[in-house]
Amino acid sequence: MRFSRTLKTTAALGTTAGLMMLGLGAASAHVSATPTETAAGAYSLVTFAVGHGCDGSPTTAVTITLPDELNDATPTVNPNWTISKSVEKLSTPITLANGSKVSERTASITYTAKTPLEDHQRDTFTLSLQLPDSAGTTLHFPTLQKCETGQTDWKEIPAAGADHDSVEAPAPELTITAAIAEDAHGAHSSTATTSSDSSATSATNDAGTSWPAWLGLIAGLAGLVLGGLAFWRTTRKA
Repeated sequence: MRFSRTLKTTAALGTTAGLMMLGLGAASAHVSATPTETAAGAYSLVTFAVGHGCDGSPTTAVTITLPDELNDATPTVNPNWTISKSVEKLSTPITLANGSKVSERTASITYTAKTPLEDHQRDTFTLSLQLPDSAGTTLHFPTLQKCETGQTDWKEIPAAGADHDSVEAPAPELTITAAIAEDAHGAHSSTATTSSDSSATSATNDAGTSWPAWLGLIAGLAGLVLGGLAFWRTTRKA
């Protein structure tokens, strides 16, 4: 009976793992965008991952289009690829937060392979950029993947409220979160709170109230001993 239950449990775990692997495989098939930061106004490194070619054909170029909310991005060097930028003129100059004006913006950045990326191989392309001050906004980065034979235009945007995988070739995306508040000294409020808590704990210990910690340690050791004895007795009975 016990063996039967174990076999059923193992089979269930195997089925679950298989379904998870299928889900991961479907998700990894898309060109994804992974940011290091998402807070409004923050500087972020956004990494775009290409996990396969075009129906078996090696990838020769990847063009990442910047959303209208961004004026520029700095591409990170990838030894196997050359980099080029496409710039567009603005019909109306934009005034930046620092007061300067720009009359053109980077429309897209293209990585061209020195040696085609094989279908079964993966590579990444990282852009450094500053996120706009618009928490709650989702930025889409339409990405054109060209191959030796054919191409895939990852530019589809799901309907409002729909899952990212509801379309066949979704554009890589990221959602901007709320800006991180800073205190009067320019530090993040969460850091200040942590420091205050640490100081308060230190002050409490210095005041001679460390006995609860020792009592907790003794109680924990006693629990381990009692648990070991109970396990030993159960083993002997078995």
